[in-house]
Amino acid sequence: MQPSHSGARTRPEPLSTRDASEPASVTGRLVVVSNRVGPVDDTTRAGGLAVALLDTLRATGGLWFGWSGKVDERPLGVPTLERHRGITVATLDLTPAEHAHYYNGYANGSLWPLFHSSLERARFRRVDRDAYCGVNRRFACALEPLLEDDDLVWVHDYHLLPLGEELRALGCEQPLGFFLHIPFPAPEVLRALPEHDRLLRGLFAYDVVGFQSERDRRCFVAYVLDELGGNVEGADTVHAFGRAITCRVFPIGIDTGAFHRAATSPEAAAQAEIMAKALHDRLAIVGVDRLDYTKGLPQRFEAFARFLADYPAQRGRASFVQIAPTSRGEVEQYARLREELERLSGAINGAYAELDWTPLRYINRGYSRVALAGIYRLARVGLVTPLRDGMNLVAKEFVAAQSEDDPGVLVLSRFAGAAEHADGALLVNPYDIKGVADAIQTALDMPHEERRERWRRLHAAFGAYDVGRWRNDFVATLAAYALPSRAARPAYGQSAA
Repeated sequence: MQPSHSGARTRPEPLSTRDASEPASVTGRLVVVSNRVGPVDDTTRAGGLAVALLDTLRATGGLWFGWSGKVDERPLGVPTLERHRGITVATLDLTPAEHAHYYNGYANGSLWPLFHSSLERARFRRVDRDAYCGVNRRFACALEPLLEDDDLVWVHDYHLLPLGEELRALGCEQPLGFFLHIPFPAPEVLRALPEHDRLLRGLFAYDVVGFQSERDRRCFVAYVLDELGGNVEGADTVHAFGRAITCRVFPIGIDTGAFHRAATSPEAAAQAEIMAKALHDRLAIVGVDRLDYTKGLPQRFEAFARFLADYPAQRGRASFVQIAPTSRGEVEQYARLREELERLSGAINGAYAELDWTPLRYINRGYSRVALAGIYRLARVGLVTPLRDGMNLVAKEFVAAQSEDDPGVLVLSRFAGAAEHADGALLVNPYDIKGVADAIQTALDMPHEERRERWRRLHAAFGAYDVGRWRNDFVATLAAYALPSRAARPAYGQSAA
């Protein structure tokens, strides 16, 4: 991961304040690079990275580049190109070895647990690291011929940390931005990664580096100061290796209005009615998470068991529904997690169930976003207690789905990025089993007017920074680097005059 170049690049003045609801002004194309290329047809607009980016990609005739999701023993050396309503989609297949070592090995076996501060689950193998570097290099070589001079290139997430450095080594001078969707670890945790400094040095090939939360940005800056010998200028400029980059928080949101409309649709109402009948109109406590060890699901089940033990009057009054579709099912530790949750749910129901009441319904499959919107709307309590999360959009979806007249209560982990602006939620420590149990009790018995007041504050806070503002703010910040004449700035790898 050793950089091929070093040098300074002049940082432009920031853009003036603008209406964040308006589309970002982009003179050239937006090029989005992500590990997986998101679906681009309108049937999927309800969620995911595609929601935030499709409008701008279409407006600019943009390009979306990444892995096809396919594994092939002999993949093509050039990307497959397709056009979808004004968007060019460029994809590459991975080889079985690349999938094993780049994707499962380094990205999800090393970086994912490390960045979520779960060192005991991380494994560090040179073969995985080498494959990770190799795939990033192959992606860069395939992408570079597709780029145009006035493109803005926006790279996403931990799979592609070195991609900017590889593009610069190929001579790319376009503005490059990087956004990290997962948490950034504390410096002392990051130091456990072999050759961490070489990996993080690559971030200084970008012009803009964005984080989900202020906590994540502070961890990155502390690492740069303590480990890389860098310095900070002003509120958001970080210097190291002769480079000045913009380092800023861009909290990702959801399309609040669209999700609220989905929650009030006939399809959502039908799903809510099915659940209400299944629960015999009892109060619903709902959790929705990918099956992942970062989500704190065993601790959540234990907290619910503690709630039933400590508050016997609530038995038969409320039921907990946990939806957790399988994630990375081929990985052994995820299979073990599923077995643990099945054991815990069986033990809880065995201890507390009645003939007409099932305390915990653990569902190991996914639902459509419209169906989930209806489930959220019916819930009295949204239980969102990850051990560590970059943002957690389930918390925002739960709030957006609620009825203003009779809203539910959000119980949220203080270790989710959303907690930084979740005024109105009941914040909990997911490791504190008794504390989460008490919060469930507080939420279930919260007076109606207090529930409404807390929901109003959450709705205002989450709605103020929706997915459109996230996209527009990042693109506008990156576009500022395209404003000066390229001829007036030193190229990457050259010293400023």
